[in-house]
Amino acid sequence: MAGDADGVDCDTCHKMTNPDNGELLGVMNPPFLANNEANPATGYYGSGMLSLFGGSAKLGPYSDAVARHQFNQSKFHRDISFCGSCHDVSNPAVGDLAHNNGKQPTGDPVVASGVLGSPVAGKAAFNNFPYQYGIVERTFSEYFSGAFSKTLVSSYASLPADLKAGAVKAAFDSARGNYADGTPRYFSCQTCHLRATTGVGCNKAGVPTRTDRPLHDMTGGNYWMPDAILYQNSQATLRLGGGLTATQISAIQAGKSRAHQQLNLAASLSVSGEALKVTNLTGHKLISGYPEGRRMWLNIKWYDATNTLLREDGKYDVVTSVNGTPVKSIVDLDAANTKIYEAHYGMTQEWANQLLALGYPASLPLTFDRVTGAVDYTLGQLAAQAPGTYHETFHFVLNNTVAKDNRIPPYGFKYDDARVRNSLPVPATQYGSPAAGGTYNYWDDVALNPPAGAAYAQINLLYQPTSWEYVQFLYLANTGQNAFLANEGVNLLNAWLNTGMAEPYVMASATWGNAPPPPCATPGTPQNLTAKAAKKAVTLTWTAGSSGPTGGYRIYYLQSGKLQFRAGVGPGVLTYKDSGLTSRVTYTYVVTAWNDCNGNGVFDVGIDTESAVSNSASATAG
Repeated sequence: MAGDADGVDCDTCHKMTNPDNGELLGVMNPPFLANNEANPATGYYGSGMLSLFGGSAKLGPYSDAVARHQFNQSKFHRDISFCGSCHDVSNPAVGDLAHNNGKQPTGDPVVASGVLGSPVAGKAAFNNFPYQYGIVERTFSEYFSGAFSKTLVSSYASLPADLKAGAVKAAFDSARGNYADGTPRYFSCQTCHLRATTGVGCNKAGVPTRTDRPLHDMTGGNYWMPDAILYQNSQATLRLGGGLTATQISAIQAGKSRAHQQLNLAASLSVSGEALKVTNLTGHKLISGYPEGRRMWLNIKWYDATNTLLREDGKYDVVTSVNGTPVKSIVDLDAANTKIYEAHYGMTQEWANQLLALGYPASLPLTFDRVTGAVDYTLGQLAAQAPGTYHETFHFVLNNTVAKDNRIPPYGFKYDDARVRNSLPVPATQYGSPAAGGTYNYWDDVALNPPAGAAYAQINLLYQPTSWEYVQFLYLANTGQNAFLANEGVNLLNAWLNTGMAEPYVMASATWGNAPPPPCATPGTPQNLTAKAAKKAVTLTWTAGSSGPTGGYRIYYLQSGKLQFRAGVGPGVLTYKDSGLTSRVTYTYVVTAWNDCNGNGVFDVGIDTESAVSNSASATAG
């Protein structure tokens, strides 16, 4: 359908009802019921099992909306389970057919038919909660198994001191406590990813100004996908949504910036003696979401007293080339001093034999050599191994086991809840190794191993949303037999190669030893920012900080703590007029100063230095 091109649009979320049928009733046609059919029912929150409202009204959390369309209040939209509807993902085919139902060994038994083509009423997806089978993503289960799902925002003061930072602090700073109508507000997905802000919900007259209006940016951490979309748009290779307008392109670029900001809020690093502590400041595992190709790792550069590099752990550099283009990845994935946080999925020997019996070819590649691209393991080879054997692979729709998951658990991550929801670390003995009834650590203690003669080290926590190994697999595994998808492996590879190869991003930094001062100082923070409204415009003025910049000033929109770059001016300019605005809309600004460390006249993230933000200033355009 043409409407499918819209993806998850406004109506998708604002038609969602609680599938437990405890409030508004959505449309569910038996046997396709998104709950356990008990009395009272418990909803199936996962895998996009949505119960959509059949009427014309839009659903939302407010009882007093001044809308120009029909509306119904929906308490479900503030419920912690709302986002779980899509952000636990399970594979119903693997869940029903695989010998282990695609669950962890400690998971509860699964009711399944085990027979291809049997009636749907007997299938795993119709008889179990989504978290019980076919593990793909468990972001919601990670959150639900942690303490933030039960912690009120108003209880922020009771949190451990090291958690009063990053994303947790940003969520508290925007929400402060309960919703304006007194509804209890938890540290929910909505609290963090749709932060509370002050404003109106639309541009109609008479609409109330709210102090708890959710900012609908819903930002995650994938900063590369905007680059891929814009590149494919320029090459006319987008399957859906091509021909982007200038406004759409600007919005996509702003989304990339927000993703960077989100990543900078996700973790903290601290050094004590020969130990590094990596703290998870999110409500789910660090990292989370779609596991394939995503990784976070420690890059540590060790120097002697003369600033000579002695060793680099977690080095990211050229490892091979494809079509004449040098390709970068982590140089040594298995080095003793390289710490990578990731989840690896795979197939078991038993499942491989089942797939052969179902008609899959023994020659099906499971992995490719990351340097040569040659097939280095096949389905037939796995099937010939001893029972209990598994092999890691990027076959998203066929994988039936979690081979590795050393991602850092969230605060208060309970063994019992995580076991039931198939979201335990793998192996489960990590992060404090709690037994039944216990709780995992929300941090990782990493033993540092300085080389002889080391005087100091620069430590960066890096994140990459799409690795070379994953892109290579999708490129090579696409045989071109499906006409519609024949070129998509090539298109993905080209997008990745031509947009910086999803260049790793620095989430957090620390130093060990006595590091020298940075070669390029940070300018002083701009002061005394003011905003004066005019017709469809706002004029800003400010004063220079304690040390003026060499590069200039950067002007941002401030939205509930998130920055959206608006414009830049030179180092001697202390004013900016923002024009072309919408009348009767309030705009909030901050300004930073930056030094041009490499002297190229352009602001370069990670090279040039940028001050803290100024005070904020707001004005309502006339």
